[in-house]
Amino acid sequence: MYVCPECAHEWPQQAVEAMEERRVVCDANGNVLADGDTVTVIKDLKVKGSSLVVKVGTKVKNIRLVDGDHDIDCRIDGVGAMGLKSEFVRKA
Repeated sequence: MYVCPECAHEWPQQAVEAMEERRVVCDANGNVLADGDTVTVIKDLKVKGSSLVVKVGTKVKNIRLVDGDHDIDCRIDGVGAMGLKSEFVRKA
């Protein structure tokens, strides 16, 4: 059993494993992505709040998958840290 340290809620270990298995992130071609993969941007992406644009064909190394609307956290050379949607990348 797992126990929440704040509210003392208890749940079985199988429930946690099932939640982790359900989250599958796929690229634009349907390939499953994992932490540490290298992806390529398939569309010009404007960076909000600046005049920068991430060009088509930009390779992004060592991605990290996260929950939320933008499901990829990464660092792009020349742009910096940012979040990407998996629908705009393909696995390299």
